[in-house]
Amino acid sequence: MSEKVTLEQLRQQIDALDEHIQKLLSARARCAQQVAEVKKSEDPAATVFYRPEREAQVLQKVMARNEGPLHPEEMARLFREIMSACLALEHPMKIAFLGPAGTFTQAAALKHFGHSVATVPLATIDEVFREVEAGAVNYGVVPVENSTEGVVTHTADSFMTSTVRIIGEVELRIHHHLLVSDGTRPEAISRIYSHQQSLAQCRQWLDAHFPKAERVAVSSNAEAARLIKGEWHSAAIAGETAAELYGLKKLHECIEDNPKNTTRFLIIGREDVPRSGDDKSSMIVSMRKNQSGALYSILESFKSRNINLTRIESRPSQTDAWSYVFFIDFEGHADDAPVKAALEELETRVRDLKLLGSYPKAVL
Repeated sequence: MSEKVTLEQLRQQIDALDEHIQKLLSARARCAQQVAEVKKSEDPAATVFYRPEREAQVLQKVMARNEGPLHPEEMARLFREIMSACLALEHPMKIAFLGPAGTFTQAAALKHFGHSVATVPLATIDEVFREVEAGAVNYGVVPVENSTEGVVTHTADSFMTSTVRIIGEVELRIHHHLLVSDGTRPEAISRIYSHQQSLAQCRQWLDAHFPKAERVAVSSNAEAARLIKGEWHSAAIAGETAAELYGLKKLHECIEDNPKNTTRFLIIGREDVPRSGDDKSSMIVSMRKNQSGALYSILESFKSRNINLTRIESRPSQTDAWSYVFFIDFEGHADDAPVKAALEELETRVRDLKLLGSYPKAVL
């Protein structure tokens, strides 16, 4: 009897807390609506509702003051959804991503923006860039690098000709599953579909378990999942979202060769982002032809100011044969004095420098 009373008391306490939380959420939502009205009254033509630096600061504070028992990242994810729902009251947003529905890029978009946005699947990375540049969507999400397979070349090349800006980043732990439809006989699997990057990330596992199966590269993991619906002898490598979307079962889980397999995605938009206090920047640099010590001159400009480079990749130039450009990520914001000085110095040493954007580091 005592245990029942205690349990009932706890349930009553939870109900009271739920009621209090609900009232606070409604108050926060009303406050968000007022923020929208103030922004519109100040400058209706130039109103910006989504502020990446502000959201990053809020999430960082949430994690810093967390006292448990929920993990700080779990608490931040809850607040991400609260902010997403409140922002939708101010201004519903359309987010383009590399489709179709069910891809890891869509999962990255929802992780970054929350589930209260409208996600728009597009067939290619180029299309995502074009739709953002044209203003048909508010923002876009594109993959840029994987911890196992390296840079996504289509994304890097798109930045060479596009005017879009990088306004954020998100990192997503990638877990690949071997999916089959209901009528598939595992012993009869002779073909495995997936994106070429996913096939590469699961190469060792496939060699060990399905060495004779044909590996067919398709445009996305979600497309792979769609294709096997009518094939009794095929399987697909894809993620949880694709499995749920297409009603497939997981024959084997987490088959990626590297258990820490992570993909980094970039959020692209049309505006510059103010400092958040914990930022990164990205740029493209092309060197003068036949310039000796070109890479050293870039590194020296940053090293002398204690600016940490986090990534450097070279890609063939789209204008000159046997000429290359460097894609560089580094810590700091373009408005920081050391970064500003480094960029000014670099402009005197290189043929062309294109700052792609300064943006908050991934919080989640």
